[in-house]
Amino acid sequence: MITLDRLVNVLGGYGVRLCGRPEARSAWLRSVAMPDATGRHAAGDLLLAVGTASIAEAVRWAAASRATAVLVRPAGSGAEVERDAAELGDRHGVAVLLADPAVSWSQLAGVVYGLVLESRETASGRGPTDLFALADSLADVIGGAVTIEDRHSRVLAYSRSQQAGDPARLETILARRVPDRLRELFQQRGVFARLAAADEPVFVPADAEHGLTGRMAVAARAGRELLGWVWVTCERPLTGAHLRALADGARTVALHLLRSRASADLERQVESDLVIRLLEGSSDAETVISRLGLSPQPMRVIAVRAHTPDRHAALLLAFEQATTGFGWSRPGRSALLGDTLYTILLAEQADAARQWITALHRELPAQVRVVAGIGAPAEVAELPAARQEADECLALHESAGPGAVPPAYDESWDDILLRRLRAAARTGRTPARGPVSTLMRHDTGHGTRFVATLRAWLMSQGDLALAAEQLGVHPNTVRNRLRKMDELVPLDLNDGRKRLAMIIMLAAVEDEPRH
Repeated sequence: MITLDRLVNVLGGYGVRLCGRPEARSAWLRSVAMPDATGRHAAGDLLLAVGTASIAEAVRWAAASRATAVLVRPAGSGAEVERDAAELGDRHGVAVLLADPAVSWSQLAGVVYGLVLESRETASGRGPTDLFALADSLADVIGGAVTIEDRHSRVLAYSRSQQAGDPARLETILARRVPDRLRELFQQRGVFARLAAADEPVFVPADAEHGLTGRMAVAARAGRELLGWVWVTCERPLTGAHLRALADGARTVALHLLRSRASADLERQVESDLVIRLLEGSSDAETVISRLGLSPQPMRVIAVRAHTPDRHAALLLAFEQATTGFGWSRPGRSALLGDTLYTILLAEQADAARQWITALHRELPAQVRVVAGIGAPAEVAELPAARQEADECLALHESAGPGAVPPAYDESWDDILLRRLRAAARTGRTPARGPVSTLMRHDTGHGTRFVATLRAWLMSQGDLALAAEQLGVHPNTVRNRLRKMDELVPLDLNDGRKRLAMIIMLAAVEDEPRH
């Protein structure tokens, strides 16, 4: 069983799009049907219209089968075809899914049957698994509340029975991950180290201060690779059949996690390739956006880097988290390029992008430092430029101090421009001679404050009192310095073009102290 919304989002990676009837997205699909060779209409929530390229005929078949939705590979394509499909679907009360003719029916059927009939989805929202049912089964056999987590202590599934639970388990389920204080407790007790080193279950005694009753944990691993762990509440260490059931359950969990990861990795690769095409200026950007399931509305490009001693591992973890939950369940689509994670986010306001970055950071280990830059709002054709803007804002954030918020290009364009000017100055592309250069050399050789004074006067638009206030001196001091500077090198402060040139030159060099 799966919602039509989830099915549409996954099939979007194969070029399938839903035409009309957005209200049908919440409908549950429990069965799949195909046309019978005898002409009888098999009942099913989703009809695969194999054998026809006619949308009208496919919709009639679906209506006769009392199907919620129909998947058809039409003979044509384009806006007119989609409009006709939406009208036919509305008329007969059927959601119409149009498939790309280049995708085979066998491939589409494999995905559809896997998602609909295998009932559950992976932690990343891509493909079937049954971890919740497995957790329920283990809880019934062992008699305790079961929680299944990945190797980062994020909750993947849990048993429905809460009778044997405790406050610590409830807090973990609500937060979808083990709270930091509990992780520290388990680390202090060596629980994680023992789980990582051996296959034997580990008993964790009760701790009333942390709201923790006794429980046992066992690692779920494939070969030597640790994939996660299974926890079950119990007053004393498990023995006999209960202990064997926990060990067998851990091996089954490992198989589910392996299948989950394989499914997720495939969908991540499809998504990443499409995002890269957009950021590099794909000629069919509108089609790519449609395949990603994004609507043509203002978007922002976010560039993210993760800093830890093992930078590559941190970046992969950030990418995994950014791509957790496929389709409409998240507002962005992501890709890895070099040492940067790029996300195209459906957001017009910069604060929405910052909230996304904060949520991503919250899901990463505490020692990971996240830096990010945000491009200005962009239409589809502007995404390559938005990526460059995000890169420049990322560099700006990396040079900022701790606690600085990720900059957005439309809010920080002036800082970006100054950064460009300073980069040009460092490569020797500013005049070596001229008023500003002469004053800088004089300050260095004689300990004067001419450059700072000129900057304050220019930024104050010639207001002696305001410039003096910024410098912490008397206005007559500013007046005298300007006179001495003019004797050293002609400033021509009455010439607007020269004033503008000096402002640019001063902006291109590193900021001098103001006092």
